[in-house]
Amino acid sequence: MSMQAAVLMDPISGINPRKDTTFAMLLAARARGHDCWVFTLRDLWLKDGRAYGRLQPVAVQDQDKDFCLLGKAEVRPLDSFQVVLMRKDPPVDLDYLNACHILEHAGTWVVNDPAGLRHANEKLFPLQFSSYLPPYLVSSDMEEMRTFLSEHGEIVVKPLGARGGEGVFYLHEKDPNVGSILETVTGWGRHFVMAQRYLPAIREGDKRILLVDGEPIPGCVLRVPAAHDFRGNLVAGAKAQPAELTERDREICAAIGPLLRGRGLLFVGIDVIGGHLTEINVTSPTGAREIQRFFQVDAAEHFWQRLERGR
Repeated sequence: MSMQAAVLMDPISGINPRKDTTFAMLLAARARGHDCWVFTLRDLWLKDGRAYGRLQPVAVQDQDKDFCLLGKAEVRPLDSFQVVLMRKDPPVDLDYLNACHILEHAGTWVVNDPAGLRHANEKLFPLQFSSYLPPYLVSSDMEEMRTFLSEHGEIVVKPLGARGGEGVFYLHEKDPNVGSILETVTGWGRHFVMAQRYLPAIREGDKRILLVDGEPIPGCVLRVPAAHDFRGNLVAGAKAQPAELTERDREICAAIGPLLRGRGLLFVGIDVIGGHLTEINVTSPTGAREIQRFFQVDAAEHFWQRLERGR
């Protein structure tokens, strides 16, 4: 049965179709006979208890240029769609959180669930599974951060609401920039950040695993940092390589899968470094295009099959 889907995302004109997972979802929807309409945060509003959007119908083609054709914008209530996909990229700022509040009034199925998104900070959500994490500290106190650094010798510090490796720093005890970096990332002690023990296995790669309805997609992406960097993010210059799921990976997925399903987080990407869970990405996780190229497995296809079964 054909579905009408509203996709809330960043402007589609700015994406890279070879890498963008939301674009993969649009392609899979087209192949399965569904109609998609796109809109941005600025096109979303709530009036008298009903959520509306200014949306454009979109037709997509799997090519690098002229990959989408947008139709005339229309104002529609979101409850006129069978499903709304929340695929806005971070930062998870006040506007993002307010949009999640509005989407709770959509009157239709929203995926990922907006309440689930609000409560699943991508850096803090994994803390419910601490046995799979490297040693970590969440604090705004710079002296606590220095103590943690002294305990482990090498650490990584990261902001709680960014993406793509933005604002992430590697620190070691003899680094003369420690003070300046901690001042920067914490805003002189005003903002909470996460510190994790540095994992040397990052040189071998940061594994991205995609889960649909709590179940891992066969095959995953190993993002190997560039020689001049330590971050396993493709936008930071890391290179994508194919990787298989290990028993440890499957153990982690089995542990977190029920909670993801319970919170309506149907499309999720987790990051695993050296067998340690480091992040659970719920906003707009990527990796589908790379997995499809490496393994001929379409995570977006699996996703639509799940949506077609209904809530």
